[in-house]
Amino acid sequence: MSYEARRGPFLVSDDRARLDLPVIHGFLRTAYWSIGVPAGVVKRAIEGSLCFGLFEHDRQVGFARAITDRATYAYLADVFVLPSHRDRGLGRWLVECVMAHPDLQGLRRFSLVTRDAHELYRPFGFEALANPDRYMERFAPDAYAREEAS
Repeated sequence: MSYEARRGPFLVSDDRARLDLPVIHGFLRTAYWSIGVPAGVVKRAIEGSLCFGLFEHDRQVGFARAITDRATYAYLADVFVLPSHRDRGLGRWLVECVMAHPDLQGLRRFSLVTRDAHELYRPFGFEALANPDRYMERFAPDAYAREEAS
């Protein structure tokens, strides 16, 4: 059974069948965190994640995904609301719906990375890393270029 939340003409749903890949890819390929991401990579990311579509009637206007084991950890990624639908509180509501999802309760750690949306996430308990010296990453900024070449 799908998770759904409604607010007026808007719906947040985790039903993957509702997602509009061209809308999602169209936004993500130009977002600062995923410039040039190929459609195939977006499709694979969706398949491996708990995804949330934000819809106005049947039109997708936002998206978020949680990469999670649904038991101990989740990473919030690719959160967006189309520019035409911003400044209505929809981004905050989308994050609220993600955080309320039954499969994301009781997790030991929930993380994300943002360049400029700290104030969006802070009310949901996200804060700077308590022990940044413990975190490591393997970062490949040219990964999407390599993906397209293969």
